[in-house]
Amino acid sequence: MAPMKLYGATVSWNVTRCVVALEEAGAEYQIVPIDFATAEHKSPEHLARNPFGQVPAFQDGDLHLWGTYATHMILYLLVSLCKYDSIVVFTPAIIYIYIYMHHKNGMFFLPESRAICKYVARKNKAAELLREGNLQESAMVDVWLEVESNQYTAALNPILYECLVSPMFGGTTDQKVVEENLEKLKKVLEVYEARLAKHKYLAGDFLSLADLNHVSVTLCLLATPHASVLNAYPHVKAWWDGLMARPSVQKVAALMKPSA
Repeated sequence: MAPMKLYGATVSWNVTRCVVALEEAGAEYQIVPIDFATAEHKSPEHLARNPFGQVPAFQDGDLHLWGTYATHMILYLLVSLCKYDSIVVFTPAIIYIYIYMHHKNGMFFLPESRAICKYVARKNKAAELLREGNLQESAMVDVWLEVESNQYTAALNPILYECLVSPMFGGTTDQKVVEENLEKLKKVLEVYEARLAKHKYLAGDFLSLADLNHVSVTLCLLATPHASVLNAYPHVKAWWDGLMARPSVQKVAALMKPSA
C-alpha cells in the first residue's frame, strides 16, 4: 500500500500538527514539500489537492483531505500581496474561518489539519487517542480539542506572527499586540493549570489527540523570547515536559528547525 502523503512546509505548525499524529499512530507517510517562495501552493498541481492553495493537503489513496486554515505566516503574506482569494474573512481582531465539506469528482474532501489528525488516528488503529470507545472520555477529548483551537492557539497565533514571522520578512514586532495576547495566553494557562492539577492530561488521565495537537504551536512558542511563560504554571510545565519526552514530539521538534 502506498504511503500517505502530507503536502506542506515543516515550518508550518498546521502541517507539523499532522506529523505528530502520523508519528503517534505509527503510520507510513511521506512529507511532500511545498515551496511558497515560488508560489508552488498556487500551481495547478497543488490546487488540485487543495482548491484554496493552502497547506496542509493530505492524500491517502483516493481520499484527499485539506485545510482552509493556513498558518498565520501564509495568511499575512498572501493578504499583504493582495492576492488572497478564499473563504477567509479578515477583521481587525478575528479571523473567521468558514469550513465546509463536500464531494468533488468522486473524492471526499474534509478541511483542516485537525480533521487530518483524527483520520490518521482512526485509520491506523490509534483510536485510543480519541477515546471513541467511551462516550464520556471522547466528549472530553472533543472539549479540549476545541479549547486548543479556539483558546490556546488563538492566543498564540498573534504572538508567533509578531515574534517569528514578521521579523523574518523585514517587519518589526508590535510589542503591544504581543503583550495583549500574552495576557490572554496567561488566562488560558490558568485554566490549564487547574485542569492539570487534577489530571495527568487534558482530557483525563490518558494521552489523547487533545494533548498532541498542542505540540507544534507550543514548539513555536519556545522559539520566541516568551518561552518562559510556561514556567509560571508547574503542572502545565510538567505536562509539556512529558510530551517533549515522546519520540514523536522530538522528531517534530527536529523537523521544525530551519536547518532540518
